[in-house]
Amino acid sequence: MKPKKVTKAVFPVAGLGTRFLPATKSIPKEIMTLVDRPLIQYAIDEARAAGIKEFIFVTSRGKSALEDYFDNAPELESELRRKGKTEMLEVLKDTNMDSGAIAYVRQNRPMGLGHAVWCARRLIGDEPFAVLLPDDVIAAEKPCLQQMVEAYAQTGGCMVAAMEVPPARASSYGVLDIKNDLGAIVEVKGMVEKPKAEEAPSNLAVIGRYILTPQVLNNLNRMKQGAGGEIQLTDAIAEEVGGKAGVYGYRFRGQRYDCGSKAGFLQATVAFGLSRPDLCEEFGAYLNDMIVQRQAAQ
Repeated sequence: MKPKKVTKAVFPVAGLGTRFLPATKSIPKEIMTLVDRPLIQYAIDEARAAGIKEFIFVTSRGKSALEDYFDNAPELESELRRKGKTEMLEVLKDTNMDSGAIAYVRQNRPMGLGHAVWCARRLIGDEPFAVLLPDDVIAAEKPCLQQMVEAYAQTGGCMVAAMEVPPARASSYGVLDIKNDLGAIVEVKGMVEKPKAEEAPSNLAVIGRYILTPQVLNNLNRMKQGAGGEIQLTDAIAEEVGGKAGVYGYRFRGQRYDCGSKAGFLQATVAFGLSRPDLCEEFGAYLNDMIVQRQAAQ
């Protein structure tokens, strides 16, 4: 049977963003800008390209700026229209969400990613759904989630985005235990959350893109604590291994940037800045000058 289309996506954005203090004292981390768009906009654009129609945000206190970002701004639009700035009006269109397309639920306690997804259970219902972590920004010719949706149409079940990492970094990720390697798609026989380097079953790490069955929500109902004493989404997915639908990893085509870290955010800023036709010449020349100056200083 052909799997149901994925039309709902969950965006867990309840975190405090403490690694980016003091900036995140007053603004949500997801609103921090990568070149000239906030992180959350990259995730929304990726979801739209994959056919997502309903967007569910799991938030917490202090996230009102995130909600305001996706609302219409009549005064700003009127001023841009008056000044004939049609290009800027077109840019703003991507930031507006249709009435009813976006919903917000609160996670009132930081109990882990699994708990954040569980908070959206009533809005998800009995349908497959995607989860996107805005901290993971992926530069790809075809957006990552769109690649996954196309692969999911062949496999069904649960699917996680996966990338190869050095063994020393395995303890920072959920890692796949592979049953059958089919190339881009791998069949999974187990998942281990943040294993020690010597205990990692492979070098394929799970990153922040998922397509999940509603059964995962039932697994989360048990509120089973995992690594770090938190309710881990990886553990709930792992319970589906060996089931009728199965669990799959997908080696996406693209470059992932960890914008949850300062170094990753800076790397993404350079990469995305250089990819922009309106910025690459001036920005590239500046970076080259910086490298020459640094080499001369040494």
